[in-house]
Amino acid sequence: MVPEPVRVLRRWQELDAVWTLELEPVKTGGRSFQPGQFNMLYVFGVGEVPISLSGDASETAALVHTVRGVGPVSNKLVALQPGDTVGLRGPFGVGWPMAAAEGSDVLIVAGGLGLAPLRPAIYHLMHHREKYGRVILLYGTRSPEDILYAGELAEWGERADLEVQITVDHAVSDWQGKIGVVPALLPTLDFDPEDTVAMVCGPEIMMRFTVNALRDAGVEDEAIFLSMERNMKCALGHCGHCQFGSTFVCKDGPVVSFDRVRGLLSLKEF
Repeated sequence: MVPEPVRVLRRWQELDAVWTLELEPVKTGGRSFQPGQFNMLYVFGVGEVPISLSGDASETAALVHTVRGVGPVSNKLVALQPGDTVGLRGPFGVGWPMAAAEGSDVLIVAGGLGLAPLRPAIYHLMHHREKYGRVILLYGTRSPEDILYAGELAEWGERADLEVQITVDHAVSDWQGKIGVVPALLPTLDFDPEDTVAMVCGPEIMMRFTVNALRDAGVEDEAIFLSMERNMKCALGHCGHCQFGSTFVCKDGPVVSFDRVRGLLSLKEF
């Protein structure tokens, strides 16, 4: 429960109100994490929020987080400058099933800022490409101006061993890519649903429609994994704030297989 001080090494802007922070522990060395885990970031005198790790898990000297400024704490986070100090607890939670997916095709479906928690998984897949079959990334966002990590997506799209499709909800006439919601891309894919592990992160309505499309394609519920980042406060399963049925998102997730939450995904938060 005690935050460790970390120092902002670098910061750079991704989108409007979205910044990436590179943090370095002040007192200890680098720390390892699993793709899909999160940290609790504490702004002294303001509060604490859960933020997914969005960097490369093979590089442990610094911790990378992509943050959208939407509230008191996150607005302070995106305003931090190099040299500023914040508190950090973590990493916490269950990550993406990288080991279980070995030998299978991997289908990654991301919506909006949901690409950030999936980026460490993409890095892992590229570092260990020989352990996996096809790797397909579907990414959707509101407009071309809202594409997160646009430079990296362009680089990934040029790789022969990674299939990338990007779609936007709406665009002006100079957009040459796909238009439509990201779940609509799934019926156009030619893939083997019986040998596919799907990893999905984005707004919950997007995840619901994506799950429906995956199930319609024949992917088993046990092979569909979602990142359910709901209102985590203590990160230790003590406060119950993130309880989702019998699941505590902070310690049993945030990544969970759909068969564990299929009766709960459509429930609203209170």
